[in-house]
Amino acid sequence: MITLTVNGVLHSLDVDPETPLLWVLNEHLNLTGTKYGCGTGECGACTVIIDGNAELSCSITAEEAQHSEITTIEGLKGETADALGRAWVEEDVSQCGYCQPGQIMTAAVLLTHNPEPDDGTIDAQMSGVLCRCGTYQNIRKAIHLASRELCHGKK
Repeated sequence: MITLTVNGVLHSLDVDPETPLLWVLNEHLNLTGTKYGCGTGECGACTVIIDGNAELSCSITAEEAQHSEITTIEGLKGETADALGRAWVEEDVSQCGYCQPGQIMTAAVLLTHNPEPDDGTIDAQMSGVLCRCGTYQNIRKAIHLASRELCHGKK
């Protein structure tokens, strides 16, 4: 048995301890917002927050994720999540949308650790999540917009 805390809820699961966390989230907990992209930790579509850090759920086993606080896109809440959601809509970031959960999770961690990032910091932190539609400039604008709202109350 594996015990995982996901989005604040404790789950006991009868899964192989070596199962990638991504599959546990998608197939056993029906949390399908975390996307499978490459399965090799190269695209970032499967990004979740584990103990406050952006992590690739395809590269972490269920066993490795035990005793951690795991947040998926379904459980992302609070001021940062709200600001990012509004900014994503205002800047019209999403096109196909497939990478967006990974983008938003990574952006949430970035803003938590660095509330007023510059372009270089945003580009460096977000580089691990690939966007086939190429919305990187809109992503950067949305992160700046969310940052301004969080730090200065400007929408």
